[in-house]
Order: sequence, then structure tokens, then C-alpha cells
Amino acid sequence: MIRSMTGYAVTSREWAFGVLNVELRSVNHRYLDLQFRLGDELRPLEPLMREAIGRRLTRGKVDCRLHLVSHDGGGKPIHVDTALIRQLAELNRQVKECLPAGRDLDVGEVLRWPGVIAQQAVSQEQLQSAAITLLESALDELCTTREREGERLNALLLDRVVQAEAHASQVRPLVPQLQQAFRDKLTAALKEAGADADNERVRQELTLFAQRVDVDEELSRLQTHLDEARRVLQQGGVVGKRLDFLMQELHREANTLGSKSAIAETSRLAMELKILIEQMREQIQNIE
Repeated sequence: MIRSMTGYAVTSREWAFGVLNVELRSVNHRYLDLQFRLGDELRPLEPLMREAIGRRLTRGKVDCRLHLVSHDGGGKPIHVDTALIRQLAELNRQVKECLPAGRDLDVGEVLRWPGVIAQQAVSQEQLQSAAITLLESALDELCTTREREGERLNALLLDRVVQAEAHASQVRPLVPQLQQAFRDKLTAALKEAGADADNERVRQELTLFAQRVDVDEELSRLQTHLDEARRVLQQGGVVGKRLDFLMQELHREANTLGSKSAIAETSRLAMELKILIEQMREQIQNIE
């Protein structure tokens, strides 16, 4: 199965420390180009995420967003240092023994005491395990969408291959007519220039030139390239670059066919071939 480089996936999951969200977007690119948008607390995970994506994808520009929403509404989970609070209570009792008229510490003063309230950091091990698990799930979804789009592209390209073969097959019966048209044009040009078109040497040159403008070789190469394109599409896998090369070769043969055309019908068929090849080339830019 071939895969498109265009796809989208988003997934989220709740963990003990909060909710993680992963969003993946991919478009066509010559190579694998990864862009990450991560919060500060998630930045150390980028190398592992880059490695995980590289194991699943080979081409495409991929935008990866990973976002953490903690259960406290945005900041890290917090807790109070109960041991420190007990120490403050004991100190408050000792001070009261010395200064009975003194005022007790209130709750607000205790909570504002340095070190009483501390943020509980999520361990990197927890984040790493959760993030990679969620990323793999998002990659499953992304690959599914790319394969689904690739299946559509595969059917479209195979249909274009069949159409191109049909156009090429219509040219072959016209080869004798094409050669005769060249001979007629050259004969007329020679007569206009005052040369004797019935001269044996001139007739030999006309025959040789007609052979040089024979399109049979171009038609054979066209069919060979179309057969290879069909084989590659049916084989599947990472085939985008190979198909792109085949389109260049097909376009070259179609151009040559058009340049050798001396009658309207072969010119039309050569143009139709080039249109089909260009349509295939545009779609192939999206194939991994």
C-alpha cells in the first residue's frame, strides 16, 4: 500500500498528573522535516519524540504539538509541607510561653511562610512514558489517514496509466501515415527550392530522414515506463521518489513524440499524453 504525505491526527488522554494532548499535521516534503511545539516542561522529550516519529515516517513535513493541562488548572500540582507547619506551631507555642500577650500565627501567615507551599513537579519518567504512549497512538491514526489517502491516489494514478496507454496505442497505427507526411513535406520543400525530388540520392536521404523521425522507439519506451509505473504502484511502500523519476522520463518521451509529429492527430495524442503525465506528476508529489 502506498501512503500519502498528507494527514492529520489528534488524541488526548488523562493521567494522574493531568491531561496530555497530541496533535500531528503532515504535508508533502522532499524529506522528513519535523517541527515541534512543546511547553517548557515537555521540551526535554523532543529527542525521544523525534526518534519515535522517524521510526514510522520517512517523508513529509510534520508539525507536532504536545500540550499538558495539569489538574490544578494550569500550574504544577501543589502540596503543603506539614512537617514545617508542625515546627512553626511548636515555635509559636514557645514564643507564647515567653510572651503570653503575643498574637498567635494565623493560617494566612503560615501559608505565606517560605517553604510551606511547594509545587510538586511531575517526574520526567512519568512524562516520558505518557507522552511516548500517546504519540504512538496519534501516529497510528496519522498513518491510517495517510494510507487511506494513498489508496485513493493509487486508484487515480492507475487509471491515468490506463488512459496514457490507450493514447499511446492510438499513435502506433499512425506511424506509416506520419512517415509519409514527413516525406511529402520534404518533397514539397525540395521542389520549391528547385531540387529534383526524383533524384535517387534525394530519395535515399528522404527515406533515411523518415526513419529518423520514426516514433516507434518513443512508443516502446513510453510503454516500458508505464509498465514500471504500474508495477511500482502495485508493489506499494515508499515509492514517491521513484514515481517522480518515472514521470520525468514519460514527459521526455511525450515531448519527443510531439516534436516528431507531422499530422494533427499525433500532435493531439502527444498533448493528451503530456496532460495525463502532468496530472500524475502533481499527485505523486503527495506520495511518501
